[in-house]
Amino acid sequence: MKQTVWLENQTFGTDFILLGLFSQSKYSPFFYSLILIIFIVALTGNATLVLLIQSDPQLHTPMYFFISQLSLMDVMYISVTVPKMLLDQVTGIHIISAPSCGIQIFLYVTLIGAELFLLAAMSYDRYMAICHPLRYPILMNRRICILLVIVCWFLGSLDGFTITPITMNFPFCKSRMIQHFFCEVLALLKLSCSDTSLYETVMYLCCVLMLLIPLTVILSSYSLILLTVYKMNSAVGHRKAFVTCSSHITVVILLFGAAIYNYMLPPSYHTAEKDMMVSVFYTILTPVINPLIYSVRNKDVTVALKKMLWSKLVLGNFQK
Repeated sequence: MKQTVWLENQTFGTDFILLGLFSQSKYSPFFYSLILIIFIVALTGNATLVLLIQSDPQLHTPMYFFISQLSLMDVMYISVTVPKMLLDQVTGIHIISAPSCGIQIFLYVTLIGAELFLLAAMSYDRYMAICHPLRYPILMNRRICILLVIVCWFLGSLDGFTITPITMNFPFCKSRMIQHFFCEVLALLKLSCSDTSLYETVMYLCCVLMLLIPLTVILSSYSLILLTVYKMNSAVGHRKAFVTCSSHITVVILLFGAAIYNYMLPPSYHTAEKDMMVSVFYTILTPVINPLIYSVRNKDVTVALKKMLWSKLVLGNFQK
């Protein structure tokens, strides 16, 4: 507490202080070490998944193209918040400048928006593959896949370019201490000395749209998939459809569940501690869970991984 007061007294201009996750815990070194391990595992898992998809011709399909894009987003997503948080813990300096705070907000909002729409594109891809298998190679060719990814990034960045400048233009004349481990919009707005209620209402409506549009696409796609699968007489077809869709549904539930809690539930459900824990879930844990879901539960990926490891082992023995 004394260190926080000292930091606040030493903070000039427009700098902010990030209180962090475990500022009141005596076990904070252990928890931060655990987060470092999770960060390394997330980077390694997602990078390996991207490498596998790029190197194995069997994985050069629209579904795996979208999975590789999801992994790239997860790498960027966890890199926006965790390195700064760990650096603050090591140096003991929890100050972040206003421009850095704005950049963090922009990247965070853009990435979460792009990821939500990417999950919608992935569900549409599964719908086309299962419900229109004969036309699938034409309707989901590489050009269309790239176009869908560009649209996802555009919609995410549109959200970032809208929310970031408005948030950062509010006057902050209260305490400079942000009760969070990164510059989260709602946590930052609590420091403003002007009335932010109108903006919070508009932002709430924007967030609802950003969640409902992709969620509608996802629910519609899977409703049609279930209808098609129900009409199938093949048990093998049922099993294959379930395997290819279950991983994606799991990821959708994890990300959308956390996002709905953060941005759609009334303020009475929120506390600073709860908000931080939910943010930990979708900014730190989700990027490490996603590659596990898409690799452990996916036969094509595990086969490609074994093939890559075997070829490296054979090459290593040959060089010896």
